[in-house]
Amino acid sequence: MPHAAAPFVHALYDATALRALEARATQRLGDGFELMRRAGQAAWRDLLARWPDAMGILVVCGPGNNGGDGYVLARHAHEAGRGVRVVRLPEHAPRSELARRAADEYAAAGGRIADVASDLPGCDLIVDALFGIGFSRLPDATTQDLIAAINTHEAPVFALDVPSGVDADRGAVPGAAVIATRTIEFIAPKAGLRTGAALDHAGVLSLAPLELAADDFGGVAPVAERIAATDLPRWLAPRPRDSHKGRNGRVLCIGGDHGSGGAILLCAEAALRSGAGLVEVATRERHVGPLLARLPEAMAHDVGDADALQAALDRADAIALGPGLGRGEWSVALYERAIASGKPLLLDADALNLLATRPFALPADAVITPHPGEAARLLDTNTADIQRDRFAAARALCDRYACVVVLKGAGTIVMSAHETPRVVTAGNPGMAVGGMGDVLSGVIAALRAQGMGAFDAAACGALLHSSAGDAAAHDGGERGLLPSDLMPWLRHFSNQEPYGREPTR
Repeated sequence: MPHAAAPFVHALYDATALRALEARATQRLGDGFELMRRAGQAAWRDLLARWPDAMGILVVCGPGNNGGDGYVLARHAHEAGRGVRVVRLPEHAPRSELARRAADEYAAAGGRIADVASDLPGCDLIVDALFGIGFSRLPDATTQDLIAAINTHEAPVFALDVPSGVDADRGAVPGAAVIATRTIEFIAPKAGLRTGAALDHAGVLSLAPLELAADDFGGVAPVAERIAATDLPRWLAPRPRDSHKGRNGRVLCIGGDHGSGGAILLCAEAALRSGAGLVEVATRERHVGPLLARLPEAMAHDVGDADALQAALDRADAIALGPGLGRGEWSVALYERAIASGKPLLLDADALNLLATRPFALPADAVITPHPGEAARLLDTNTADIQRDRFAAARALCDRYACVVVLKGAGTIVMSAHETPRVVTAGNPGMAVGGMGDVLSGVIAALRAQGMGAFDAAACGALLHSSAGDAAAHDGGERGLLPSDLMPWLRHFSNQEPYGREPTR
């Protein structure tokens, strides 16, 4: 029977789906312990590949099946002649039948098990087998002390399936959680390990599919799809030889109130670097000259009021509304006129702040790109609630505003009412600087103007933006990364050039 790894490389699952997959595989195999045996063995092989010289291995086991996986790994390490020791809290003796069987086999092979409190002995490597996918509550005080001891230990940490304390569905960390150097996932990738606070806990991810069959996945729907830089060719096909600027779309960038001219400039330049054939800018009079001096390829107009905007709106194939827009009378007038145009529309920055205070029916297939703070304002909540469940927040925004949502941040989520959500597995902390969102606005608007649908433009645009950010950070480091540093890399990735070749500057 064919294995499932290749057809499902992009799929992300939650705990409910993973339990269904486990149940199907168990029924087919006839013994639930077989999956635990495979998990422990796969983890041992991964450990050997990553830490071949680790002779002193400390396996911290919990009471459930995740602890059982740890006992299986420990038995393999013991039989290989490594100095392995299982430690656990006194109240964490195995509770499930499978975990007890794994612990008994480890003990029968001569393995050592010791109760600990919060002090851990010296070792070369710690294996975290405390809690698995089902753990989403606050750890008790004793467990918090043990997790703190793991995190402050000098040895690297290898987590089995999920770093203990991390919510594998939501990406949240409700309390103390293990900070792993590396995490090996079993069966299938978890959605929650690729967004939010989980990214600071999971470390490097690897996958052990445990030889599940393709039939085991039948009817078990993923909750999301992960996309990476290698997926860009899905959307960015080579252009026909007889292309012309009109065929490549006209973007109208609206914003740049007094003091914020740089925001609309970044948006316009990003639209051009992402392939738009023509870019117009509607802004304040004082910004027209400086903008043209920096970016002569753009067509910049002074729009003193909403009426002056209409001709540009009529010409546009897609609109980027919000970078540097402000919230005054001038801003509100442009905001209302742009939305009323019915053109393909992206809203960011102050356009989102206006949307929160002045709700307006958005055109079909509009795209909004809030960061967590803006998302909180749009949903009348707080940033902590948004980050507690980023998938739910993106879904709520999608439902409330009937649009495509790009919830920015670590592990950007792209959500649409009738599509499987996408999680962008690219981007870096260096991109946390003012102006990066203005660049993203221009990228997505350019893709919309070139004829891409709203959901695909949002996903491809967020991925293109993040991939450019990663390449720019690789080129010069994360700290000090500027939005303008992404411009040559946007062109680079828009043309599917091999990663590593220097862009033309």
